[in-house]
Amino acid sequence: MKIIFTTDLHGTSWKYQRILELAQKLKVDAVVNGGDLLPVNSDLTVQKDFILNFLDDYFHQYESSNIYHLSVMGNTDFKCFDPLFNEITSNYDYTENLSARKVKIDEYEFIGTDLMPDYPFRLKDRCRLDNPHDEFPEQCGKGLLSSLQGWEDIEDWFNYAKKLPTLKEELDNLPHPENVKKAVYVMHMPPAFTGLDVCQGNVTVGSKSIYHFFRNKQPLLSLHGHIHESPKMSRIWNSNIKNTTCIQPGQDNEDLVYVMGNLEEMEFQRFIEIEDLKDSSINRRLKST
Repeated sequence: MKIIFTTDLHGTSWKYQRILELAQKLKVDAVVNGGDLLPVNSDLTVQKDFILNFLDDYFHQYESSNIYHLSVMGNTDFKCFDPLFNEITSNYDYTENLSARKVKIDEYEFIGTDLMPDYPFRLKDRCRLDNPHDEFPEQCGKGLLSSLQGWEDIEDWFNYAKKLPTLKEELDNLPHPENVKKAVYVMHMPPAFTGLDVCQGNVTVGSKSIYHFFRNKQPLLSLHGHIHESPKMSRIWNSNIKNTTCIQPGQDNEDLVYVMGNLEEMEFQRFIEIEDLKDSSINRRLKST
């Protein structure tokens, strides 16, 4: 089974279109998007408009091409639009929101979560304590919850979060694969202790509960995003937790980063497409890493 994995596109339409072009040209079976699908904007209507005016037609093109599009939401995707996103994806047989769901394609089972401990960023809708005895370190600003009416500030996020299931508990409640050796997990948050979670300043922010979940379960593959700069900081975009292969390609503000993979062979290659603007046209130079 051939896949393209990308993440953290943040509503950049040319990157979305290029991934679709590659999927069609190379006849892949599925494109997997690891979260932060929508534009980053404090105006809530921007994300709503992107779902309605871009993603709906975009998913239609996957349907016409018989290519699966599998995704989870990320920390900057406002949860108040999840019902709208789910309504759009439900219109298509080849488009799936994997958040807390399992989808089987051929012999492979894809399972996802959009929840995370979001250190060091501003705490938002999808944040959870990593483990029952954890505390949130000091983070940027107050906690925020999105709603269709606007933003709600959460002054004491720690006490608010203690009323919610921890990420460890959420992971334990995910759908179980029939054959864990053919399971592919898609989680926006990368695991700790792998070099896939390195922020500016060489600060590691990965989830310990995700790490121990994979160490215990040993699925075939896990796909992650969230920390755009991690591969630049650590020089690592793939790692292993015992027999589980973990991939976090990172993303670039200007250029497109993605991974091509073959699940039967478990061979993967990371690419960066560099966008050059010349004479009002876009020429992209491809390099592999």
